[in-house]
Amino acid sequence: MSQYLLCIDAGTGSARAVLFDLQGHEVGIGQQEWSHHPEAGVPHSMGFDWDAGWALICRCIRQAIQKAAIRADQIIGISATSMREGIVLYDANGKELWAVANVDARADGEVRQLRQLDAGFEAACYRDSGQTFALGALPRLLWLKNNHPALYERTARLSMISDWVLARLSGVIASDPSNAGTSGIFSLKQRNWLPSMARRCGLKEDIFPAVVEPGVAIGVVNAAAAEASGLAAGTPVVMGGGDVQLGAAGLGVVNPGDSAVLGGTFWQQVVNIDASVVPPTDLSIRVNPHVVPGLSQAEGISFFSGLVMRWFRDAFCEEQVAEAARRGVSAYRVLEELAAQVPLGAYGIMPIFSDAMNYGKWYHASPSFINLSLDAGRCNKASMFRSLQENACLVSAINLERIAAFSGVDNDTLVFAGGASKGVLWPQMLADVSGKQVRIPKVREATALGGAMAAGVGVGVYANLVEAANTLVQWQQQYDPDAQNHARYAEIKQQWQQIYAAQLALVDRGLTTSMWSAPGL
Repeated sequence: MSQYLLCIDAGTGSARAVLFDLQGHEVGIGQQEWSHHPEAGVPHSMGFDWDAGWALICRCIRQAIQKAAIRADQIIGISATSMREGIVLYDANGKELWAVANVDARADGEVRQLRQLDAGFEAACYRDSGQTFALGALPRLLWLKNNHPALYERTARLSMISDWVLARLSGVIASDPSNAGTSGIFSLKQRNWLPSMARRCGLKEDIFPAVVEPGVAIGVVNAAAAEASGLAAGTPVVMGGGDVQLGAAGLGVVNPGDSAVLGGTFWQQVVNIDASVVPPTDLSIRVNPHVVPGLSQAEGISFFSGLVMRWFRDAFCEEQVAEAARRGVSAYRVLEELAAQVPLGAYGIMPIFSDAMNYGKWYHASPSFINLSLDAGRCNKASMFRSLQENACLVSAINLERIAAFSGVDNDTLVFAGGASKGVLWPQMLADVSGKQVRIPKVREATALGGAMAAGVGVGVYANLVEAANTLVQWQQQYDPDAQNHARYAEIKQQWQQIYAAQLALVDRGLTTSMWSAPGL
């Protein structure tokens, strides 16, 4: 009887259940888009609805099993991955009390409160954890204490969202280093919680669960979860991790110096560095624990790159969506076919959405397009779509350059995966903009594959994640950079950075509204 591994991926824009065979081939997927809604009367909030989210995840699981045409008892291990930074709080009985998604930014005042409490506190946290207060758990916990004290007092445990998925399956609340590290209450070197950070600002220090490395079994699917999801009760549940770090494992990015771009709702640019490396003093680049012990990842983040594409599709491309439905293809494929007819540089159109990463002062200009014209033959959906594609690559290249400057780690090869890597134009653009050879894996949904690897390690199919990566990751295609195109994109990159700085200045003057800004700015 064939056996399979299941990964549940609770992403920012959608939840997915992805089934793999033991050779790493995807055999079935269930996916549904979801949204995270603000709390009434709370500006910049982004709550996480655990009941609706669990019901949606269960539908995805059933859909994946149906598409794969297998029995639930053929699944021998389950793990989970998720958007990072999002947290779930529980009462003493393990019942959810409060939860927020990754870019919840409600704790603006609390970030200022923490900085006023101790001017050196954030820098000290960053040295230990590689995180600033921007998306960390400390300001959010302080916000809850200030605004919902009864909920705060009932809080007995904290976990990340991938941990919550496993807790729903097994009833066991635990955390892994790669996702817990993004809370900012965590040591890069020790790969464990730092309760002293909570104590330093008057917060509970006894709410942090056991830390379990990715690939370690923590329990089994309980009867309630089996009934809700269609899984077989007793199926092993294995610790997973953060989407970027497990995605890196799913790309074979498990060795020192390996680099990747993950093109999803956000675009992440990651470079593996030794865990002993201290984060840069200017707080510019994020550093996270990898799923591989002994390694950290220097990381740049491009905000909403995939979400901007989704917005553009939904707001302006009704005709292309209808054509895609008739042809049975993705709307993005139709849009790429149009964009392929537009020359490099998209007639000078400059998208203003995500800035390159500045972790210590993280905010963005007002969303806009610069250099639009009234020439419909040059300024249209095709050219605007191509400009968005090029811009995602430009921001990625800038972030990779900043990582190299801090870490001293650089190479001439870049792995590209996620939804964006399914395109034809985007991989070549990334090669041309970065000047690096871009490699595309056969399984492009690397995050889910990384989660399946963790499940396989937990049930003894693979010895560890490095072995799993070496065994399962296969390459489909590579794109070599065009030197002439690289030179042209270098000029566009410089121009874009100057334009973006001017757009940020408009936000600073209060004339435009930032797309997103970190709490406390």
